[in-house]
Amino acid sequence: MPLTTPRRSALSEQVIAALRNQISSGEWPVGSRIPTEPELVEQLGVARNTVREAVRALAHNGLLDIRQGSGTYVVATSELAGVMQRRFADANPRHIAELRATLESSAAKLAAERRTARDLRQLDTLLARREEAWGSGDAEAFVTADATLHMAVVAASHNDVLIALYADLGEVLRDWLRDDIGTELTPEAYMDHGRLVEAIRAQDADAAATEAASYPYLCHRERPVTG
Repeated sequence: MPLTTPRRSALSEQVIAALRNQISSGEWPVGSRIPTEPELVEQLGVARNTVREAVRALAHNGLLDIRQGSGTYVVATSELAGVMQRRFADANPRHIAELRATLESSAAKLAAERRTARDLRQLDTLLARREEAWGSGDAEAFVTADATLHMAVVAASHNDVLIALYADLGEVLRDWLRDDIGTELTPEAYMDHGRLVEAIRAQDADAAATEAASYPYLCHRERPVTG
């Protein structure tokens, strides 16, 4: 619906909030190009300058990337996610892997203790989708499916702080996984996640934690530790 608040500053904040909601809700996923300025003007019913101001604000905060001649793209799902991505863009890959293992091990343990029937249905669906993505041979589709499954494991922990932190680190972890997997799926890169889901189903917290921490992503593509 068009935004009609008469005060310019309040209107700008409403537009920023509306655009941020499109991003955080997944309507505009990371990597996608957002509608053009004229399209946003029409959708929101506000002046071009107001839209431009909102887009620039979100670009400044790290959610959007304005690329001259190409458009504006989503690069993070929140301000903190944008900060995280910039802060850890050049981090040692091994350290990112260790961080992921630490977070996911803790989350998996909690998930085994707290998972609901709905959580299990979601995990089963996403595990099947991950297998389908692997079978397709599409590396990018597999990275997306794998990341989504891991996010669902964390969500099943029902720890809001852990979920928010993992989500804010999501693009950092996805970029690392994308780099680790490479452009082609190879047999040595495959890791079975069925045991993790089954441990959560069985409410075996120790097994879930161990399984989540055991995925040796860097073993097949060793990199030197530089820091």
